[in-house]
Amino acid sequence: MSELKLKKGASRKSAYDLRSYYKEGLERHTLAVVVDNEAGVLARVIGLFSGRGYNIESLTVAETDHEGHRSRITVVTVGTGSVIEQIKAQLGRLVPVHDVHDLTVEGPSVERELALFKVSGAGDKRIEALRLAEIFRANVVDSTLESFVFEVTGTSEKIDAFADLMQPLGLVEMARTGVAALSRGED
Repeated sequence: MSELKLKKGASRKSAYDLRSYYKEGLERHTLAVVVDNEAGVLARVIGLFSGRGYNIESLTVAETDHEGHRSRITVVTVGTGSVIEQIKAQLGRLVPVHDVHDLTVEGPSVERELALFKVSGAGDKRIEALRLAEIFRANVVDSTLESFVFEVTGTSEKIDAFADLMQPLGLVEMARTGVAALSRGED
């Protein structure tokens, strides 16, 4: 059996899926799903993905309509065009689902993610971490004599880049919210 030549460090892909997305015509799509805000709805939506072997790269859920008791689930997934269409159709058939929007194909959209980074270091590494944080417009939300906690908001690629740069400077821990997305324009 041949040895896998994988680069060390964090990867946006699942540890179980080592195939390149682009070799097989796979596409990354952001889906916005409006659902009833009730117990078990998230489990049903996620069960649809896991039961069919679809991967979820990012998942964000929050109540968006308190009076109507509705929540918005933003899911970033990867698949061929036909698989994405199948996912949307199956989501639309679930009873608590009101709307399914594929923000990737419906026109321009805005995607953002929030991440917190704990970076520990002293001396030059501490100064370099602060300098890079300024370039990335990261906010220092906590500081001790030994560490910083930075808050970064932006695209997933920006957050990945910041993590890669902080790794040699003493990145201890990272927490990410997942992608939140809205379509642009009036609709």
